[in-house]
Amino acid sequence: MRKTTNLRIRIISAFIFFIGFLLIVRLYQIQIQQASAYQEKAERQYVHTAKDVYNRGSIYFTTKDGEKVSAASITSGYLLAVNPSLITNPDEVYEKLSLFTTLSREEFVEKATLPNRTYVEIEPKLDEETYKKISELDVKGVMLYRNQWRYYPGDAVSARTIGFVGFGSDDGQLRGKYGLERYYDETLYRDNTILSVNFFAEIFSNLGSLVFEDETKKSGSVVTTIEPTVARMLDRILQETQEQYQSKLSGGIIMDPKTGAIYAMNAIPTFDLNSRGTTSIEQFENPLVEDVYEMGSIIKALTIAAGLDSKVITPESTYYDAGFLELNSKTIKNFDGKGRGTVSMQEVINQSLNTGVSHIVKLMGKDKFRTYFEGLKLGSETGIDLPSEAQGLMQNLKSPRDVEYATASFGQGIAMTPVATARALATLGNGGHLVTPHIVKEIEYDDGTKKEVAYPNGAQVFTPETSETVSRMLTNVVDDALRGGKVALPHHSIAAKTGTAQMANPNGGGYYEDRYLHSFFGYFPSYDPKFIVFLYTVDPRGVQYASETLTEPFMDITKFLINYYSIPPDR
Repeated sequence: MRKTTNLRIRIISAFIFFIGFLLIVRLYQIQIQQASAYQEKAERQYVHTAKDVYNRGSIYFTTKDGEKVSAASITSGYLLAVNPSLITNPDEVYEKLSLFTTLSREEFVEKATLPNRTYVEIEPKLDEETYKKISELDVKGVMLYRNQWRYYPGDAVSARTIGFVGFGSDDGQLRGKYGLERYYDETLYRDNTILSVNFFAEIFSNLGSLVFEDETKKSGSVVTTIEPTVARMLDRILQETQEQYQSKLSGGIIMDPKTGAIYAMNAIPTFDLNSRGTTSIEQFENPLVEDVYEMGSIIKALTIAAGLDSKVITPESTYYDAGFLELNSKTIKNFDGKGRGTVSMQEVINQSLNTGVSHIVKLMGKDKFRTYFEGLKLGSETGIDLPSEAQGLMQNLKSPRDVEYATASFGQGIAMTPVATARALATLGNGGHLVTPHIVKEIEYDDGTKKEVAYPNGAQVFTPETSETVSRMLTNVVDDALRGGKVALPHHSIAAKTGTAQMANPNGGGYYEDRYLHSFFGYFPSYDPKFIVFLYTVDPRGVQYASETLTEPFMDITKFLINYYSIPPDR
């Protein structure tokens, strides 16, 4: 009997100890890990009970030293509201508040005289200084409450990539609308009702999650690969290019060609994430992943690589260039219509000869050429973690005619997104394999756990030997051909190529005679690249060739990255 009693006591004691341990762990979660959330709720209850506290996970940039910098967060301030039932002279109230509101007199008076209303919001985002000034006015019917909202410290930095939040049409909640805010909305979104649960109920209600695995959706914050200083630099250079040539659009991507990690990505014109009132919907979209373009002569580098990899050419192989050739009753010409006589494949890429890459396709045959371009996935989504990614238009590579393959070899008649183009071009410098372009590298969950986001390499399209050979040829382009070799750096090798494509006329068919898309890509150091830079500008005014518009921007970016990351000389 005594033994049985002792056993029961021990079992009860063990159970009590176990429950106590769970309580301690739960208290740690609430008081340490989730302290800020409960503190925000407590403050909110004292000053404003009209709404639940707004809560959402953060988005972070990552500096070159690995430090996190806020790209999107929650900031606190005050909300200005009025009680129309207490306002007898709305014009007088407006005079006192006019310095603190964006509303016109008519708009304010309309809100301040709404019948049967005791609460009407006037300004949702006021700082501490403004709060104090309005408080000192002591105006009857004017109310101030604590408030929180989404804040973007970088303003316009990488705006088209970061995106923003807006009210959803289904549930009326603030949800991600564009960019990372939309793509990772399920992770960033937090159900605010959890913050209004009774304290003791909250302690006991989640004991099960400490013992059993929680299968529900986990919310948290995302950490990106975007480097804020690099992103600001790219935005500035794109803006300068846009203004100088009065282009319709200018965009750029800076990426690690070996991993697909994107350090900067944006398009100009851009917008301020904190002030979007007059921004058009088109500017919210990200043309780098949502739009397709005929890229022009930068695609010649891929054709050269395919010819090398299939062993139908070497850099020293020659052909006779008459300046034009006839295919299926169509005439293909070089950009200047001139022939060069007998030239090598190196000169084909140096002088950007349309007839030269068309000759490579003829040697390869249509089927093998198509196989390489399909392997580069130019017509597919890249899998980048941004919404609304478009697929390329590669139907011309299903044609039985030779001419469509010839034009595809120099980037006309086929269209792809800038991000898909950058991924394909990265194969030239990274040993020949496809990567997955991506923005987010890590998710930090609210329960304190972390998840590194893995992006495995894709197919091996070119051999490492082909990658090295084409890199040598593209380095020769910079050293000897681009601006006569004047932009080459003495201590750092750079592999690069320009592209100029006629823009298609959507109305009458064919191509405009005076409208072009300019593109430029390059990676460095040539044989162990740390960065690939892709730039493009749409319909620049007063210039015809990409070497005129994008050489300086590319070289400015290259020099900045070499200095900022202290890339050692390789020659």
